[in-house]
Amino acid sequence: MSDVVLINPFEVAPGDEAAAIAYWERAAEHLRRQPGFVDTRLHRTVAPGARFPLVNLATWRSAEAFLAATADPAFRALVGPEMERFPHHPGLYQVIRT
Repeated sequence: MSDVVLINPFEVAPGDEAAAIAYWERAAEHLRRQPGFVDTRLHRTVAPGARFPLVNLATWRSAEAFLAATADPAFRALVGPEMERFPHHPGLYQVIRT
């Protein structure tokens, strides 16, 4: 089985980018310690007015590892309070061409 890639775009209100990045950093720090985590990178748009100013790309060993890590009550408690403030749209993908 090959790794899976999480593509997770974030909606961020103008002026709220620093708080969104801090939110991502807290979540990433927790997830880095979970089984199956490989790596993560946060990207910032260079196009003004983009719907998704921040996009997270992360690699996991399996979809099951990611789903278990994000279902963990400790993770849910960590990110829950700000999930509505920073709507995001996670999806898991496998590379099929390079």
